[in-house]
Amino acid sequence: MEKSKVYYTDMRVKMGNNLLQKLEKLIKEAGIGNIDFNKKFVAIKLNFGEPGNMSYIRPNYAKTVADVVRSLGGEPFLTDCNTLYVGRRKQALEHISAAYENGFTPMTTGCHIIIADGLKGTDETIVPIDGEVVKEAKIGTAIMDADIFISLNHFKGHEQAGFGGAIKNIGMGSGSRAGKMEMHSDGKPSISERKCVNCKVCSKICAHNAISYDSGKAKIDLDKCVGCGRCIGVCAFNAIKPTYDISIDSFNKKMAEYAWAVVKDKPAFHINLVMDVSPYCDCHAENDVAIIPNVGMFASFDPVALDKACADMANKQPVMHGSAIDHGSCDCGHDHFAAMHPTTDWLGCLEHAQKIGMGSLEYELIEVK
Repeated sequence: MEKSKVYYTDMRVKMGNNLLQKLEKLIKEAGIGNIDFNKKFVAIKLNFGEPGNMSYIRPNYAKTVADVVRSLGGEPFLTDCNTLYVGRRKQALEHISAAYENGFTPMTTGCHIIIADGLKGTDETIVPIDGEVVKEAKIGTAIMDADIFISLNHFKGHEQAGFGGAIKNIGMGSGSRAGKMEMHSDGKPSISERKCVNCKVCSKICAHNAISYDSGKAKIDLDKCVGCGRCIGVCAFNAIKPTYDISIDSFNKKMAEYAWAVVKDKPAFHINLVMDVSPYCDCHAENDVAIIPNVGMFASFDPVALDKACADMANKQPVMHGSAIDHGSCDCGHDHFAAMHPTTDWLGCLEHAQKIGMGSLEYELIEVK
């Protein structure tokens, strides 16, 4: 089988050139122009970053991608889905405000922001995939409504996935609240009686009559609850939270199958920026010092090969002095992500993605000067 092509450029520039020009050249060399963009809606999926975090992708890079899409006749928009956890991106209004705060505005990026799963994280499209662990993926509607999908990914460490690259951004990032609940947990939400104010809003959103107030506080009937997570989205007091009780193997498979649901029936293109490689996800409201030096920018039609190439290149880098893994005790060879998060298995996710036909672990790395 022919190896997948992954295109790469480093972060070095000469006088008269800049990184945005290098990114534009990279994605054009990688073949983005082979997609028919004419009059097509194009979802550019990224993580806008939790306010307080400073390692997320800068909006300048998003503008570069959007400008290329527009030059090819497409109609781009930036998108993400609401988060499952409590934070500034839990519902669409705060999510957009957070994106603006981090610099992602129509003025700075040249295109609009659409929160794909709507105001409360309940706008979802059910995508049948009949996977090994997921039969129907719950994807943010605006992402599925788009004609073309582009993932623009900050490659960094992640406490559950090992690292967050293309597959993490596509799969977990494109899931609605119910979808994220399915990927993160085999359980049901729980309610903090201390935070519950008995407003009864959560019971109104529950389609299964699983919430009652017999004691003056909300209670969830776990036999009736289906784990959709809608109550999490509507609770204004952060009294309802998911339970993160899933095996790493199941988590990896679900995330890969959700990513496959997004890209299997439409043209897709993927970009990883391996820079500011913080040890944790951009969903944190802080970021630690980078664990390795900046590596470069990568692009491919194959997200599996892309993530594998980035991981391989990242693991060839020296550990940054004073970073979280500078004095790590994990005997993980040269796997920086396993050293940072020893209980994770990033390769298992990529192997499952390859197994279900999403891409290949075998790649040809092509440098773009």
